[in-house]
Amino acid sequence: MGSGWFDFGDSTIDGRCPSLLPVLTAKATRMMTSRFLSLLLVLGGVLRVEAAHRFLDSRAERPVLHGRHWVAITGKPIAATAGAKIFERGGNAVDAGCAMLGAVCTIYDDLAWGGETQALIYDPGAGKVVGINALGVAPTGATPEYFRDQLKLKYPPAEGPLAALTPGTPGGLMVMLAEYGKLSLKEVLGPALEMAEGYPVEEETSWKIQKDREKLRRWKYSRDVLLIHQDEGFEAPRPGELLRQPDLRATLQKLVDTEAEALKAGKSRKQAIYAAYDRFYKGDIAAEFVRASREMGGLHTLPDLAGWRVKIEEPLRTTYKGFEICKLNTWTQGGALLEMLNLLEPQDLQGMGYNSSRYIHTVCQAMHLALADRDFYFGDPDVAPEEPIRGLLSKEYARDRWQQVDSSRNNPDTRPGDPYPFEEKKHPFPKLLRGWSNLRNRKVNTREDDQGKAEFETVFRAGTTTIQAADQNGWVVTMVPSGGWIPVCIAGRTWVGM
Repeated sequence: MGSGWFDFGDSTIDGRCPSLLPVLTAKATRMMTSRFLSLLLVLGGVLRVEAAHRFLDSRAERPVLHGRHWVAITGKPIAATAGAKIFERGGNAVDAGCAMLGAVCTIYDDLAWGGETQALIYDPGAGKVVGINALGVAPTGATPEYFRDQLKLKYPPAEGPLAALTPGTPGGLMVMLAEYGKLSLKEVLGPALEMAEGYPVEEETSWKIQKDREKLRRWKYSRDVLLIHQDEGFEAPRPGELLRQPDLRATLQKLVDTEAEALKAGKSRKQAIYAAYDRFYKGDIAAEFVRASREMGGLHTLPDLAGWRVKIEEPLRTTYKGFEICKLNTWTQGGALLEMLNLLEPQDLQGMGYNSSRYIHTVCQAMHLALADRDFYFGDPDVAPEEPIRGLLSKEYARDRWQQVDSSRNNPDTRPGDPYPFEEKKHPFPKLLRGWSNLRNRKVNTREDDQGKAEFETVFRAGTTTIQAADQNGWVVTMVPSGGWIPVCIAGRTWVGM
């Protein structure tokens, strides 16, 4: 569940709504009306109205939420407030989204400043959706040979400096702001700067830190920042206690100062923001990040940070019952959702009855087919072989794929299809395709005891946060930042969580 602020002109409502995947509908973004917000916020959460008319039927419900001027949503109330403040100052949806991004990164709960960000932005002036790829990459020294031969590991570690990518979120924030925002970096980072001075820790975050205290002790800077009651029974910040981060504030202030210096020198707003970008990835902030990473056994180098770039790219697209749906490329799993919609479009879901056994079975089969294709075909679009995305997202392929569905029973070994004929090509790996089996290639947890259920719940509910903002001028942004969650490894005096 996430928190959001909705501006109705005469009143502001503090609401609750669910995490939303980064999906933008081009037709909807041209209709900044209740129809658009109904689509964007369907299955919204519990709405609290302090002095509003109450229905005679007071049963709890999840109403669709509507707004007139703007909407700001993310997973934490304090971060949603950051977006609301930016709207109040005249910012657009991208400004508000960037402010919320900075705020959630400062909390260290589900992500940190050294993680990565993916986003979709609808630009009403251009009338198009653009994708933002701010996914960091592994350091050049993080090769299979290094982990296998030198460290004797089957896989890279899941936590710590050896698991960390190039920080993507700072660059993503600054590129989105420079290219599509209105306000200055100083204004947009204002809430994060204020939070870094000290913000009251939520109970959930407090217990996460306490639970992972043994892991956090391994990394000096994480220990110093997050275990503020060392050698006490409860070492994490208490719920409601202020967590002060002076070094993180200093890092963010350096970006703001660089922007101010560039503006003073006659640079444009965009150039000034990119000057701050360069300081993070090529200047003293990068140097301290690299020093701390290598001190703790990481592999980052200055060329790794200096050579990395945010990508502005064309999203993947399909249509569903008159709407154009956009998702990010195959470096995410977004295309699988588009394939699911193609598979489901011809089906009479409404006639089946919502959540009927037939409805659930139909939706599950579409998910199985699309996810099997995702597992086999999706990967880095910049590395060969090229993903057959045109075939995977063709309506003809979806119709052909649906022929494999048995309407009366589930197939636990749903296998990938062959989209290449729908691109007028031959499959380059026919033997691998024929031999693929989910049952053979994956260990399935079939335990139904309490421990098995607990393991399932832990994995199922693990995740990140999400950020959405929209304004009355038609700007819409949706982001899914991730990486650097607790137990987070903090990079030296930058206090950037890796």
